[in-house]
Amino acid sequence: MAAIGLVAGAGKLPMIFADIARKRGEKVIGIGLKGLTPHELESHVDKFIWFELAALQKMIFAAVTNRITKVVLLGKLKKELFLNNPEGFDEDTRKMVSKLTDKKDYTILNKVSDTLKKFGIEILDPTPYLKELMPKKGLLTARLLSQDESADIEYAGAIARELAGRDIGQAVAVKNKTVIAMEAVEGTDEMIVRAGVLSKKGFVVAKVARPEQDMRFDIPLVGLETVEAIINAGGTALAIESDKTLLIDKDEIIKLADEKGLAIVIV
Repeated sequence: MAAIGLVAGAGKLPMIFADIARKRGEKVIGIGLKGLTPHELESHVDKFIWFELAALQKMIFAAVTNRITKVVLLGKLKKELFLNNPEGFDEDTRKMVSKLTDKKDYTILNKVSDTLKKFGIEILDPTPYLKELMPKKGLLTARLLSQDESADIEYAGAIARELAGRDIGQAVAVKNKTVIAMEAVEGTDEMIVRAGVLSKKGFVVAKVARPEQDMRFDIPLVGLETVEAIINAGGTALAIESDKTLLIDKDEIIKLADEKGLAIVIV
């Protein structure tokens, strides 16, 4: 029986995927990245193998010897670790990086995909396993949006889609139709912290997918940590794109948001 290779970054999502896939009868082999992948994942998969971050050569060898023909890429991966660690790259990774026209996310990931294809390994879109985590349009929390928040969310969504279309980031913080902070390499939660420092309180956050999001490589995700970051930074509302964004820890998120008066809307 061929196995699915789960290349796992940080966070809960790899464990959620592994549990769902195994319940469907799939064999899952975890591919962990040292210093990034949570050790708890080991108990959620059939087999686990650890690697250095940019050890592409060893990963491919392990995939072939373990009869892995399909892999999924899930979990947070800090891009700065990849950009700032060229001395840690193995030979295959260095060759791959040297041929890149730029270091945008999709440029890197498409090159990884092309490399894997040469060895008969396909990167899967994991969303068929995760559909229940993709909320539909509507208000998620008890508190309704104010008129000002609704206007700010509409504006933030438009800016976020423009940002995402340029492969820069997927989240924006807005207050009074003024952009307070935009996501880049640092990630959504760090952007929210920055927005709190700059605006003190009263801002909204919109998180969207790219216009042509390739779900094989990256699925926008909101979890409890993101909601906590918004509350702690003084944000009042969060908008998430429907059918293209994963929402994990949903029950805990709604409970906390209602307690703190944060409005969450799926748009």
